[in-house]
Amino acid sequence: MKQSIGFVGVGRMGANMARRLQECGYPIAAIYDVQAAVAISLAEELQSLATQSLAELTRLSDVIFTVVSDDAAMRDIYQRPNDNLLHGAAGKLFINCATISPDVHVALQAAAKQAGADMLEVPMASSIPQARQGTLFLMIAGEPTVYEQVQPLLNALAAKTVYTGKPGSAAQLKALVNMVMNINTAALAEGLGLADALGLDLNLVRDVFAQTGANSRVLETDAEDMQNRDHDTYFSVDHAAKDTGIALALGQAQGLPMVLTQATQSQFEALRQQGLGHLDKSGVSELTFKHRIQNHAAVLAH
Repeated sequence: MKQSIGFVGVGRMGANMARRLQECGYPIAAIYDVQAAVAISLAEELQSLATQSLAELTRLSDVIFTVVSDDAAMRDIYQRPNDNLLHGAAGKLFINCATISPDVHVALQAAAKQAGADMLEVPMASSIPQARQGTLFLMIAGEPTVYEQVQPLLNALAAKTVYTGKPGSAAQLKALVNMVMNINTAALAEGLGLADALGLDLNLVRDVFAQTGANSRVLETDAEDMQNRDHDTYFSVDHAAKDTGIALALGQAQGLPMVLTQATQSQFEALRQQGLGHLDKSGVSELTFKHRIQNHAAVLAH
C-alpha cells in the first residue's frame, strides 16, 4: 500500500504535483493552503480533505510536501504557535520543495529530528507544466537513507533527481541555478531592448542569438514573450527577486562582489516596486525596451 500524501501550499505548482501523484496511485489524504478556498477546490477535485489545521494534515499523512512562497511562510508552517506541522510528527516525512534560504532548511531539519520526524529539502528546477507531467528536476539534501527510501515517490514527480548531500546544500545549488537563470533573463531583455531601439528585426535577432554564443535556455522560454509583451506567469518577478536575493546574500557572506547578481536583483526589485511583481520574469523587458520604459506599468496584468 502506497504512503498517504499531504500537501501544504497548493498554488499551481503544488496542485499539479498533487494531481500527478494521485495519477501515479498515491492517495492524497489532506490538503492545506492559507487560501482556504484554493485548498477546498483541489480537495474536491482529488476527493481529498481540506484540513483547517496544519497538525491535522500531519496526522492524516505519512509524507507531507510543502510548496510555500518564502522563508517567512516556511517558518510559519513549522513554528506557528498552537498549530504547526511538527505537532504529532513522530514517524512522518516532510519534503520541502520551496526555494528558501539554506539556513532555514538547516534549522527546520534539526527541529524535525527533535520531533522524531524525517525531512528532506527538495527544491525544483522546473515549472508548472513539468509538475503536471512528472518531469521535474529535483535537487535533494538530507539523510541519504531517507532519500533512498523515498526515491520511488520522488521519481513519480521527476525526470531527474540529484542528491547534493548535507542539509542546506540543495538550497544553495537551487539558489545558484536561479541566480544564473535570472541574470540570463535580464541580459536577454537588455539585448532585445537594444536591438529594438536600433531598429533591428527582432525575429532575426532571436534567430541569430539561437545559433551563436548568445543562445540560452532563457532565449527559448522567454524571448518571444518579451517581444510580444506576453507576461503570463510561470515564474514570477516576485520569485525572481526573492531567489536572486538569496544568492546575493550567499555570495556576500563569502566576500564576493556579485556585481551581476546585484544588478539583476535591482531590475526585478524595480518591477516589484511598480506593482508588477505578479508578472512572469519575462516582464523585466518592460524596463529595457525604449518605448516601454515610460509606460510599462500599463502592461496588462493578466
